[in-house]
Amino acid sequence: MEGIDYGVTFSLVARYSSIRSILSLSTKMGWKIHQTDVKITFLNGMIKEEVYIENPEGFDNFNREPHM
Repeated sequence: MEGIDYGVTFSLVARYSSIRSILSLSTKMGWKIHQTDVKITFLNGMIKEEVYIENPEGFDNFNREPHM
């Protein structure tokens, strides 16, 4: 249904205090640390709800026809 959670976005983000704690613990325990950057986490996720999106204000793409 359009309008429900329309302006709400959510992204999993680690708190800096959590990162510092894990780094401190890994240093004391002699663990190896590996870092990965995932940009397409939800690319193939299945959703059951209708999703309404629109371009941000000021976004113009004159190279393509509108998709409306």
